[in-house]
Amino acid sequence: MRRMNLGDFELTAVSDGLYRLDGGAFFGIIPKSMWSKKVQADQNNLVSVGLNSIVVRTGKQTILIETGIGNKLSEKMQKIYGQPAKLLENLSTAGVSPEEIDIVINSHLHFDHCGWNTMRQGGKIVATFPRAAYYAPEGEWLHGHQQFERDAISYISENYDPLVESGQMKLLRGDQEIVPGVSVKVFPGHTETMQAIILQSGGNTACYISDLIPTTAHLDLTWGMAFDLLPVQTIESKKKYYARAIPEKWLTMFTHDPQVPWCYVEKDERGKMVVRHAT
Repeated sequence: MRRMNLGDFELTAVSDGLYRLDGGAFFGIIPKSMWSKKVQADQNNLVSVGLNSIVVRTGKQTILIETGIGNKLSEKMQKIYGQPAKLLENLSTAGVSPEEIDIVINSHLHFDHCGWNTMRQGGKIVATFPRAAYYAPEGEWLHGHQQFERDAISYISENYDPLVESGQMKLLRGDQEIVPGVSVKVFPGHTETMQAIILQSGGNTACYISDLIPTTAHLDLTWGMAFDLLPVQTIESKKKYYARAIPEKWLTMFTHDPQVPWCYVEKDERGKMVVRHAT
């Protein structure tokens, strides 16, 4: 758990734990001889991947960005990925109860980003955060229901359909402000309608960039994941992001980095993206 202030906002990084992904899939076309210098794989070529959520206290609302894997994976998926299910425990350690959450924002609806949206209770699927208004991209919800062979495994309808049906989840179209100082902006690449969550307070900006830049090892423009549906668009979206984030000194928040939940991204004298850790 890490905590810092952004203007008048308080940010707390909380984790749903670590899960496992194939290193080759995590780094796409990048050869292992290159990515293994940044991330260590085990004997099965699996790397540890973080599940970072952010609690934002604005002074008026308590907002949760992303909800990890949750605890509803099938036995088969548990064997593949594991199922750490640490988010509620870590929220409690941070002094946050599920009933305190006013707003939940999902960048997209892959199972490792919205798993704790809901939970099983008495044989039913219920909202984990009973008072919260949930927000997610409409395009993601529509795509998930198509169940394409390419990425059907990524979408688990129990994570979002009950909330849509009850009216607790609002499906967003394009860039929008959620509440003052908290907005979403679409950055296509990983999926067509994946949205980043942008926080602005006191002249400072932070951005939960989600799977566009999943970890500090993915800063370079061409370092994407094999899971990206639109890999060329990923590069263009990164360019657009850096064009503002670097000169305006945005705090970049990483969804899957097991060690670094946030940092500042800068260019060195060679034009390479480098990390400056937030203090």
